[in-house]
This record gives sequence, C-alpha cells and structure tokens, in this order.
Amino acid sequence: MSVREVHLIGGTRPEAVKLAPVALAMREAGLVKPILLASGQHPAMVTQALAAFDLEPDITLQVERSSGSQAELLTAMIRELDELWSVRTPAAVIVQGDTTTSLAGALAAFWRRIPVVHLEAGLRSGDLESPFPEEGNRRLVAQIASLHLAPTPLAAMNLLDEKINPADVLITGNTVVDATLAVAGRKLPFENTLLAARDEHKNSTGRLVLVTAHRRESWGEPLDRILAAVKDLIARYPDIEVVLPSHPNPAVRAQVDAALAGVERVTVTEPLPYPDLARLLSEAYLVLTDSGGIQEEAPSFKVPALVLRDVTERVESLHAGCAKLVGSDTETIVMEASALLDSRVRRDAMTAGGNPYGDGLAARRTAQATAALLGLARFPDAMPVSQNTALTSGAVA
Repeated sequence: MSVREVHLIGGTRPEAVKLAPVALAMREAGLVKPILLASGQHPAMVTQALAAFDLEPDITLQVERSSGSQAELLTAMIRELDELWSVRTPAAVIVQGDTTTSLAGALAAFWRRIPVVHLEAGLRSGDLESPFPEEGNRRLVAQIASLHLAPTPLAAMNLLDEKINPADVLITGNTVVDATLAVAGRKLPFENTLLAARDEHKNSTGRLVLVTAHRRESWGEPLDRILAAVKDLIARYPDIEVVLPSHPNPAVRAQVDAALAGVERVTVTEPLPYPDLARLLSEAYLVLTDSGGIQEEAPSFKVPALVLRDVTERVESLHAGCAKLVGSDTETIVMEASALLDSRVRRDAMTAGGNPYGDGLAARRTAQATAALLGLARFPDAMPVSQNTALTSGAVA
C-alpha cells in the first residue's frame, strides 16, 4: 500500500522556513509522504529558503501576475491549486500562518473536501487593519481548518474563544524555533558578499544591531522615522554596527539607500538567505524589527527585540519580557534602544525567561498530529505549558 501524500503549501520565505522542519519530520516518521508545494507567490525566495534545509519544492505553481493585487494573486493560486488537486489529490493540506498563499490553499482544499491543517493557528491582533491583510486571512482559515496547530497556549485560547472545537486544537510550539536553531547551529559562512566581507574585517569588540522593517504598514513615513533612529543610534554609539536587510520592493530600497547612503557602520543588503539571517540573529546584541518571525526566533538566542509596530499578535514575547513594542516614533526607538545599549544587565534580563514560542519539538508534534488526523498515529501530547508564560487572551497595543 502506497504512503499517502500530504501537501505542504508555502509562498513566502517565512512559510518555507516554518514548513521545512515539518517536511523533514514527516520523512523521518515515514507515515505520510510530504510534498512541498511552492504556490508561486514568491517562488525564488521559497526555493532559496528550502535550500537551507537541503530541500527543494516538489511542485511549483506557475502563477502569472500583472497588477500585483491580492485579488489577482488569490484567484490565480486557487485556479492552479484546484487544477492540481483534481488529478493529484492529497490526503491533507498544511497551510502555514496568514498569507494570501495560506488563504488560497485553505479555500482550494476546502472546496475539494481535503482536510486542512493550519500550522501556527490562533494568532490574533484583534484589529482587522493591523496587520493587513494577515489578520483577516488567519481568521478566515480558522473557519475551515480541520486541525488547528497553535504555537502557544495563548493562541489556543484565542481559538477556543472563537468556539473552535477543543478536540481540533493542539499546542505544538512554533516550528520556526526548530528551524532557526538547526540552521544557526551549523554556523555556515555568509553567502551574501557584503556580509562575508564584513565578517572578514569586523571589529570583534563591536555590537551588532539587526534592523528589519518589511511590513507594508512600515513603508513611507514610518520607515523614514525608523531610519532616522538608526542614524541617531549610530552617531551616539561608536561601538555598534547595523545590518539592515532591505525589502526587495524598489521604492523601499530607494528609500533606505537615500537615508543611509554613506553612513558608516551601516550595511544595507538585499533580502538574505535564511542561514545568513539566522547567523546574524544569533550574533546580535539587539534587534529592531517589525517581523513576526524574528520576534519568535530572537529569544532562542537570548536577543531582545524592540518591535517597530503599534500592535502585535505575538504578545507572548511581551508578557515574557523578551520583546517590547516601540512603534515607529524616532525618539521612542532611540530611547528604548539606548536603555539596552547602556545596560548589559537590563538587556540580558529581557531574555532571561527563555523562548515562550517553543522547545524545538514543534515539527515532530506537527508531523504526528497530521498523521493522527488521517488515522495513522495517536495524537501527540501538547507542548508543556511551562514553555510559555502568557495565558491571557487578546493582543497588546
């Protein structure tokens, strides 16, 4: 009897990073056959991210885009997925997080009556406008998923508050913790030429500040304020250096270059391969970020994160103390960063409680839970609650 296929669909780099450990765990268990499916949203970045785990897409959808709108992308992906699954129907489909790819995969599978497993389920900001459109996407996926794999108790409670059947919810931890620990632990040389040159000539006594500002709500004036804060911090602290991987959007890159061109001790790069980003994160003294993934990864390396957003759905890190919301106001960013740059004790205290997002076993739980959904295994035990500190629902603004 042939092993049944489970399709893991991803369209962005974060999705690929979080799905890769699941595919590897499924291969190891041998109960189902994982098929990595690149949706066509960002195919090159998905392929690049999977390569960090010695994986590649098994299937890549050919999605044509002209307007760049969400409606165009969603429609094209659903059409391609429906055609694929009409002739190659998987036993289950795993979608990750809250992207347009996640929504397209969930809808196309639901219409084909294929069970949907939602990885990283239950995140909520409580505000449909922020993050947009992600908050709406993940709420919609929750309505049609058969199995909800929550990264934390708080995420699970959000689902229960929405009347999701408790029997369909499992706390697994976040697979990004599995991914980042595995990749950073390999200590690979930098692929990016600017970082390789920096690594060769860097001052061993300097402190690294990693800055990422990729969300659409950060573009424009908010990004100008963030970049002004970076320049101020560089001027105040001669022992720090900043690495800022820029968004690939040409207008955003131009905005970054205009603000930081010629500023010493600032390295602006193209979007980085995941091993490069994981290594930078493991070496950083401080992170300034609007990224949800980095909020989850940084505590594993005991690196505090100042979150460049006004609201976050990843409130566990706020309750645990390893992250703090600072928004995009220049003075606030400089003040909060300076407090940590001035005091190593204060900085280290932020991450003393460990990572509230996982214990490195989330991928194994996900693989077993998916097999259990198909009647091929028993459901795994949930991640111990002791790994988390937040048990209250709702987002923190």
